[in-house]
Amino acid sequence: MGAYEELESHFGRLTRIEEAIGMLHWDAATMMPAGGAEARSEQLATLRVIAHEMLTDPKLAELIAASHENSELDAWQVANLKEMGRLWLHSTTVPAELVDKLSRKGSACEMVWRAARPDNDFKRLQPYLKAVLELTREVAVIKGEAFKCSPYDALLDQYEPGGASVRIDAIFDDLAEFLPGFLEAVLERQAARPPALALDGPFAIEAQRSLAIRLMTKLGFDFNYGRLDVSVHPFCGGVPDDVRITTAYNTSDFLRGMMGVLHETGHALYERGLPAKWRYQPVGRARGMSLHESQSLLVEMQACRSEQFVSYVAPLAGEAFGKSGAPWQADNLYRHVTRVSRGLIRVHADEVTYPAHVILRYRLEKAMVAGDLQIAELPGAWAEGMAALLGATPPDDRDGCMQDIHWMDGAFGYFPTYTLGAMTAAQLFQSAQASDPDVLDGLGRGDFSPLMSWMGEHVHAKGSLLSTDELLTEATGQPLDASFFKAHLKNRYLP
Repeated sequence: MGAYEELESHFGRLTRIEEAIGMLHWDAATMMPAGGAEARSEQLATLRVIAHEMLTDPKLAELIAASHENSELDAWQVANLKEMGRLWLHSTTVPAELVDKLSRKGSACEMVWRAARPDNDFKRLQPYLKAVLELTREVAVIKGEAFKCSPYDALLDQYEPGGASVRIDAIFDDLAEFLPGFLEAVLERQAARPPALALDGPFAIEAQRSLAIRLMTKLGFDFNYGRLDVSVHPFCGGVPDDVRITTAYNTSDFLRGMMGVLHETGHALYERGLPAKWRYQPVGRARGMSLHESQSLLVEMQACRSEQFVSYVAPLAGEAFGKSGAPWQADNLYRHVTRVSRGLIRVHADEVTYPAHVILRYRLEKAMVAGDLQIAELPGAWAEGMAALLGATPPDDRDGCMQDIHWMDGAFGYFPTYTLGAMTAAQLFQSAQASDPDVLDGLGRGDFSPLMSWMGEHVHAKGSLLSTDELLTEATGQPLDASFFKAHLKNRYLP
């Protein structure tokens, strides 16, 4: 067996172990009885150790080096080798003791956060978050030297391969200049109209589930290769041939659960559409979190909050819940799914204000990693940033800098991918429409095949063959450009 073939065999086994970890996580969040927590923790810990040992196996360095000398590799194999090297470098660069220490401090910080946030007790959290940040900085510096980039960009690469903060700065600065004035205009337009008619509940969970399954099927989700369940927080897990979607239903607001399902179905369709030939290789995986988010937001925001789709779903919703009359007409439902407000909580934000939440977090975490912002200064910087970007100030830290879990366990570098994904979705959706004029009309018939066929060909089937910029350029003719996202917002909210 040649060096490259040995690498493929090695990473094939590793991928199957990682998939088992993913399935056990899904089960823990949905089906596992409370008494199984300790045993599950041991199972996951054991599998993680095995996966880490495989990824840091000393022989991989020699195999990777030897494989680079192989001139007979095709484009997919070359890309696969590049991804293997990137994953290996991320895993072996940082000393095991530092990884272990950060993991333990992150777990401790998360536990304190869960108790301190309800009590609005930032001072209690502060020393724990400071410890996590200090260790994260150490990791960032070490990885930055290995990847020949800035410490923050090394963290970003874990979620957005090849991402560069210099480019994100320019994109986000442009968006930050646009958003406050645009938001003000949207709110003024919205206030000048009569409020949307209330959608009277309660909405039975079984009826919500039936509607969700009906819409998932229309989207192209194949229940022979996946399922829909309930968890505290919606997510998409499992593996490409067994995709697990969860949502959280609310008996007083069916739209939240429905949109959660549609969002996660976007993730699921991306996973299902990845190249089957490369299923167990790094090149067969999704191309970073901004593209993954683009696929969920393309479905939820671009497609399923469009007037065309709402006109299709309105009678289905009325039928599902036994409702009729003016509140259940498409125009009223559309006003509900496109309502804009200056909310303080990121996870409940609409698509106009959501980027402001992300830009704030990106700027703050970049400053923290650089050492320009201390943990003690975080609440004040948060309040100042929210006022500038969103025109709102949190009344306390609970709904301010303590609202997200990401930083508590050291996930610095993840936040920008949310809004990069929203912008990517707008750019892809525009190109899909330009390529096939039936995309929007199809949504009005509940026919997603024109949209998803285009997305399958230009995004899903590419796996990690190309960089994000290369993929976007092939699909749309240019790399990421915020003008598509701004045009989308203007067309929807200030037509």
